[in-house]
Amino acid sequence: MTDPQEPVSRRSLVKRVSTAALTSGLMAAAPADTSPSTLGTRTYNITDFGAKGDGRTLATQALQAAIDACHKDQGGTVLVPAGVFVIGTVELKSNVTLHIAAQGKLLGSADGKQYHAADAIPLRGDSTLGDGNVGLIFAVNAENVTVEGPGTIDGQGAQFRSPTRGVPPPSGRGGADRPYHLLFHRCRNLRIRDIDLVASAFHSVRIIQTSYVWIDGIHIHNRVNGNNDGFHFISSEYVHITNCDVQAQDDACALFGSCRFVTVTNCTFSTRWSVFRFGGGHPENVTVSNCIIHETFGCPIKMHFGPDSRVQNLVFSDLVMHDVTGPITISLNTRRSPESGEPGQKGFVRNISFRGVRASVVSEGREFADIAFKQNYRPGETRQCIVLNALDGSAIEDVAFEDVRITYGGGGTDEEARREIPQVAGEYFEIGTPPAYGLYARNVRGLSMRNVRFEVAQPDRRPAVVLDHVADASIHGLDAQGNPEAKSTLRFVQTQDVLVSSPRVLAPAAVFLQVEGAATKGVTVDGGDLSKAARPLAFEAGAAKESVKLRG
Repeated sequence: MTDPQEPVSRRSLVKRVSTAALTSGLMAAAPADTSPSTLGTRTYNITDFGAKGDGRTLATQALQAAIDACHKDQGGTVLVPAGVFVIGTVELKSNVTLHIAAQGKLLGSADGKQYHAADAIPLRGDSTLGDGNVGLIFAVNAENVTVEGPGTIDGQGAQFRSPTRGVPPPSGRGGADRPYHLLFHRCRNLRIRDIDLVASAFHSVRIIQTSYVWIDGIHIHNRVNGNNDGFHFISSEYVHITNCDVQAQDDACALFGSCRFVTVTNCTFSTRWSVFRFGGGHPENVTVSNCIIHETFGCPIKMHFGPDSRVQNLVFSDLVMHDVTGPITISLNTRRSPESGEPGQKGFVRNISFRGVRASVVSEGREFADIAFKQNYRPGETRQCIVLNALDGSAIEDVAFEDVRITYGGGGTDEEARREIPQVAGEYFEIGTPPAYGLYARNVRGLSMRNVRFEVAQPDRRPAVVLDHVADASIHGLDAQGNPEAKSTLRFVQTQDVLVSSPRVLAPAAVFLQVEGAATKGVTVDGGDLSKAARPLAFEAGAAKESVKLRG
């Protein structure tokens, strides 16, 4: 053994350096520390496995080798150092932390051949899964997996978008075969934190049937392709999202299927379409709090449920919405098609609350400066309001609005004020412009509104509130802006058992409440200030004067 104090000769030094260079070459088996006491704690630098951060050389095999070695040694950290490392599909495995240094970047290859499907993830056949099982980075049935920054993952998603319909995208891979940034299926104990995710070809983060998920401090900018979602969860539970910033092209935070025990807090969102989107399954026990939603020209909170859905206990609180269209839509259709066979348990939607909402709502959306392709807006996306819409035979139950202040762009017409909403409970834009500028509710049972204020920036001929086939409603402290050229400020159609207490009409109006339909009964208006309305009540379409009690 050489004495550590013995001078090192030039020949000995050259020999040592040469040996070190050889052992750190392509696909090195393991890091230098091989002590059993360090199992599960070692760091595996991908450059030790042959990766080059030159932005050109493919590093897929080197990164995968580092992950495999880390996994084999009972876990640890795979390090992506400073540099730009080009990769195709890579599989993460249990007990592995993928750490991308501050000046490190994983760059998705622009060559579609460098990606492959995760065959263990079903592509079709399960309506809660949908299409797509290709990931830039994916994991299946893995535990204790972490992806962390502060570096960047760039998907080069524009290379997966066709410049012209019928022309293949530059990468040669499009449609549902585009890769997600991060794709996880049936994993447990997943963490994603402190990282930038930019320009995915498809959704940025897609998490399927996974439990115990923590997402903290990440930034997503995903606006280079269609279906550029931010977060997309399917039937996942015990999910916690905090301190994130998402600018997406499509759904910013989709919660499909049976997502349960989910919290979202201290985040900001912007998107062309929806932020919180729910659909299908049995979602329950979800809270969203202390979030800002801005420049969202679709529907910030969108829920659409069918005959098998069972939905309950969704709470939204302390939200700021700035420059959005159609802030909230909830729809339910429990009808079954003749082809669906024997009916199962009838679906329901109940116990949903909105508290502490401040919203400035524009009448029409606009183009996004950071989206390279044109954004088209359908007629039903203009002048949208809060919509609770269930088809006949269905009922949305127990929905509460408390401390809500909303200012709309206005512009509603007489024709829109009187239009009948088609018997559709689908996407928000399918029903067309609703006949209210504030709240339109159809087939709702157990509606509560407390300290709600609706105003318009420009004149609107629609009522502030329309209740259509609503039963058991309480409206306390409603401030609503009237319009003398509108027929009324509130309109009740075939509606029963409603208490309106302490209302205020904020601007001159022709009528405070118009009541319609012979089935309307049990309506009480108690107190408040209706002095700006020329008349407190009007009756149409067979409504009886005895259906309303006007007190104080």
